[in-house]
Amino acid sequence: MLEALAPQPADALLGLIKLYNADPRPEKIDLGVGVYRTATGATPVFKAIKAAEAVLLETQDSKSYLGPEGDMGFVHALIPYVFGADFDTTRVDGMQAPGGTGAVRLAVEVARRAGVRRIVMGTPSWPNHAQIVAAAGLELAPFRHVTADGTADLDALIAALAEVGPGDAVMLHGCCHNPTGVDYTPAQWDVIAPLLASRGVLPLIDLAYQGLGEGMEADAYGLRAVLAAVPEALVAYSCDKNFGLYRDRVGAFYAVTGDAGALTRAMANGAAIARASWSMPPDHGAAAVRVVLQDAALTALWLAELDDMRDRMRQVRDHLAAAQQVGTVPMAPLGIQNGLFSMLPLSAEQILALRDAHGIYMAGSGRINIAGLTTDNIGTFLDALRVVAV
Repeated sequence: MLEALAPQPADALLGLIKLYNADPRPEKIDLGVGVYRTATGATPVFKAIKAAEAVLLETQDSKSYLGPEGDMGFVHALIPYVFGADFDTTRVDGMQAPGGTGAVRLAVEVARRAGVRRIVMGTPSWPNHAQIVAAAGLELAPFRHVTADGTADLDALIAALAEVGPGDAVMLHGCCHNPTGVDYTPAQWDVIAPLLASRGVLPLIDLAYQGLGEGMEADAYGLRAVLAAVPEALVAYSCDKNFGLYRDRVGAFYAVTGDAGALTRAMANGAAIARASWSMPPDHGAAAVRVVLQDAALTALWLAELDDMRDRMRQVRDHLAAAQQVGTVPMAPLGIQNGLFSMLPLSAEQILALRDAHGIYMAGSGRINIAGLTTDNIGTFLDALRVVAV
């Protein structure tokens, strides 16, 4: 029977990693892999996480199952950071998920069980969004996310929302849009939030990079504006980036509603989906985050480390934006974008030329990881771009 399986395309990013690793050139630059890197190219474990792991080593007395909901101390400790210190906690409940991917999958599957048949989403988006929507058997209705001048296309979202009806949800990035780095402004969120409420669409908000854009509070502005306006929403959250816990897969799924019965049912359905998918989420990373968030000194250390990450990426963006225009590529917009990623308007041939002739590796979409650039290699990157982008 297995011979009947259809072949599947190889993952482009994994293939890019293999090509980069096999490249012997010492000056090669990796702008493809979506992890934070320091100015020396390292992706270190946070000091706050190391300290929390030391606490766990001394105090954790069991590795027994926690259940499909995972570490609820972790889930609840995140709530004031995600939703705000004054948020009505009777409106929200959540559960742990294996990374942001698991949280998005739970959100989409719960939405499907609630009657959603179509998800409206700005494109380009994180490729896994479309794959998860398809795997859930839902229709995807795309609209344009970025205007020609490199800002968020509010008019396109408004037009898309004018066409929604019963059974529709809308997927929105909370901050640090992947892959474009183009976020809605607070003023735009103030338009979006009441519009979502008036159209009766279910918001699915993916908040995967909180703290890496403009700060923990500023990066939650859009999410909180929406939740202040709508009666219900689903939220997918990731700690993989803002705690540096990539391989530990640390995420959370939240449902927000004003109906206690609906909230209970959302959590019950989430638990049933999780039980049939991964049974129990991995505990170690979430337990470390819980320890950090329940200790004031470790929380302060974590936030300081997060500030350093954000400041470094802002410095790289400022450097790139100062170039204004490199060949045919406008660089100024990168200065007002946020997070790890931006997209450069390069052809497939130009991207291949950057890789083959200059050892610069990026996704075929033109997405670059800002954190892959350092003071040592950013000049090399710009020089190569001047040669290729003509």
